[in-house]
Amino acid sequence: MQITRFLGATAVALVATTTSVFADNKETVSVLYDLLSDPGNARQVEAFQSATTEGWESIGDYSGKAKSREAFLGQMGGFAQLIPDIDWAIQDMHEDGDTVIVRSRATGTPVAPFFGVDGEGRGFDILTIDIHELENGKITRTYHVEDWSTALRQLSGK
Repeated sequence: MQITRFLGATAVALVATTTSVFADNKETVSVLYDLLSDPGNARQVEAFQSATTEGWESIGDYSGKAKSREAFLGQMGGFAQLIPDIDWAIQDMHEDGDTVIVRSRATGTPVAPFFGVDGEGRGFDILTIDIHELENGKITRTYHVEDWSTALRQLSGK
């Protein structure tokens, strides 16, 4: 009888722990999108640094060159100036263990030429997909794809 109670209590504790980790992973990943939507905010930068490992990598292609956390933060600082109204809204989030996949929508209106295109006040609205890998509750690597070709078509008025 005592063994049955012990096993039952252990199973409940394991389920509670697993559920807690899942919720924490999604919350951790959400921090990145808060930064993307407010890249000039020092609190968002600090939260992003806390949510990622020191060796975090941003991988957007197969060139073999990953962007470091510091390089990414530099890029976000540039986005804050170039696209002051940028918004990176989570549309859907799926989790499988220590992997979180996010479909998001990025919108904004550049105030200067963007990738060589002068949008003349036009904005963009694009789809993005990210795969985040976590270890011990921190993001270690992010694979990402953004539909920048659609953004450039929208900015050029096509």
